[in-house]
Amino acid sequence: MIRSRWVSLLVWPAVVPFAAWAVIRGGGWTPVWQWVALVAFTPYVAAASAVPLLLALGLRRWGAAVVALVASVALAVTVLPRHFGDGDQPAAEGRLRVLAANLAVGAGDTESLMRIVRTLDPDVLALQELTPAARGRLEAAGLREIMPHVVDRAADRASGSGIYARHPLTEKPLITLGGFRQARGVLRHPSGHEIEIVSVHPCAPRHDARVACWSEGLRALPRAGGQLRVLAGDFNATLDHSLMGDLLDSGYRDAADVTGNGLTATWPERNWESVPGVTIDHVLADSRMAITGFGVHSLPDTDHRPIFAELGLPRFTGH
Repeated sequence: MIRSRWVSLLVWPAVVPFAAWAVIRGGGWTPVWQWVALVAFTPYVAAASAVPLLLALGLRRWGAAVVALVASVALAVTVLPRHFGDGDQPAAEGRLRVLAANLAVGAGDTESLMRIVRTLDPDVLALQELTPAARGRLEAAGLREIMPHVVDRAADRASGSGIYARHPLTEKPLITLGGFRQARGVLRHPSGHEIEIVSVHPCAPRHDARVACWSEGLRALPRAGGQLRVLAGDFNATLDHSLMGDLLDSGYRDAADVTGNGLTATWPERNWESVPGVTIDHVLADSRMAITGFGVHSLPDTDHRPIFAELGLPRFTGH
């Protein structure tokens, strides 16, 4: 009897945290502000949830095994679809190629970024943490010759952003919350479509005072519907954050998720921080667009990895 109690005391403390994680993540709650950062690591928790299940089965604690199994399945159902592509794509005619990069307060290597631009041939480049100095280096390296149209909201420190494009771009009102400036513009595509582009970068929820700024910055992003829209950049959020779920539910699709790359980490780049990689950089495209390609690239001297998506535009029917 005493041995049985000790075995139970060993099993349940291993099972309960995973069950609690599955319940809180599934409910979209934020019990403490630290959860905003922790929930980003749900894919790792899902993988580790097999351990208490095997422990409970091995020790024949059937009640604990049932709870562990339910938690493990719930987490797997949440995470695993990101690893498999979605073959259901809308019909498309025109093409829109989108590149997004966080420059780490302007430190991202100019020559490497220009090489990525020339190789991938994007129609749109959404930049975060764009400083005036970084803008000057990029334009001196020929960025404006390749992408002559720009919404320039460069600023010192981490709050700057910008959008460069091959096609005409009309600026829209800036989203400014907590000092972070999310540039917006409407792209006039040769197909006839007008597509709103947002360079996304809400505050990072690093401490309690920043969580409200982060959530307000995500809520301020335009919902899908009406005009075609693409949101691209550093969301400081993964698909496990309920606010990302709200955006997707409005009518966007995540390019990485659709192409089976939803578990590819975009932050931190090697040697920046000693934490497991998470997927916080995204291209969200209107669900009327096809998503035909996605990739994650390396850029020296920044903590984020640039992301690239190839989108298909619907047939243009005029106004």
